[in-house]
Amino acid sequence: MTDSLVTDRRAEERPAPDRRQHPRDVFVEFRDVHKAYGPKKVLQGVDLKVYRGEVLVILGGSGTGKSVTLRHMLGLEAPDSGQVLVEDEDITDLPEEELYRVRMKFGMLFQSGALFDSMTVFENVAFPLREHTDMTEEEVARAVREKLELVSLPNTEHLMPVDLSGGMRKRVGLARSIVLDPKMILYDEPTTGLDPITAQKINEMIIDLQSKLNVTSVVVTHDIQSAFSVGDRIAFLDQGVFEWVGTMEEARNSTHPGLRDFLKASAVTAAQPTSAES
Repeated sequence: MTDSLVTDRRAEERPAPDRRQHPRDVFVEFRDVHKAYGPKKVLQGVDLKVYRGEVLVILGGSGTGKSVTLRHMLGLEAPDSGQVLVEDEDITDLPEEELYRVRMKFGMLFQSGALFDSMTVFENVAFPLREHTDMTEEEVARAVREKLELVSLPNTEHLMPVDLSGGMRKRVGLARSIVLDPKMILYDEPTTGLDPITAQKINEMIIDLQSKLNVTSVVVTHDIQSAFSVGDRIAFLDQGVFEWVGTMEEARNSTHPGLRDFLKASAVTAAQPTSAES
């Protein structure tokens, strides 16, 4: 088996990010974070830095704590011990009203898109604006149209979620996640359940939004091709800690046994034909 199985040629052609444009100041930092649910220890001394302007990809097996890590960034869960800092502010023990202010810095794309099925596309994207701002309806309409155009879904405001394909639902969810102009976007399995062509379109959209919105992004994924397409760095989560963190090129050449085994196993799975293909 060759390492080429775990890389997408298009990812190799993507130019490396210019670090001079993205100063290495830290947007989110975990310091010795522990989290358990009853006897199950999920995070066991996590240390992690997410740098402003980068796309950090979190890899790891099922149940290793990737989504738990995202929830800690948002302040939806508090660590049992340790600290979580957002823009140098320790959010670990903040009261709920203060956490609300912190969460406004984030947008999140959930795995399913998490749309309200009883609302139109327009109403779904407009929902955060109506809930959290004093914008007029004219301003709301302008913002919704702008964000739908950013995700390549113009003139879809009247559609219902049932009318959308899986990829379109993800894009509407992405438009809603960026409608408040967050500083950081969190993606939870953005390409899960999508065919390869649609998945690549989502990857390209993540890269496009990264440059247009000048945001910081964290992507949780099992999709190795997606990881190498969009990421600047990889953080490999295993046994409750980030055992390996580095650039995409360093990941390709890494001798870390856990990371190499994960990449190879994921490449084999990706190469398996689906029932429709076989």
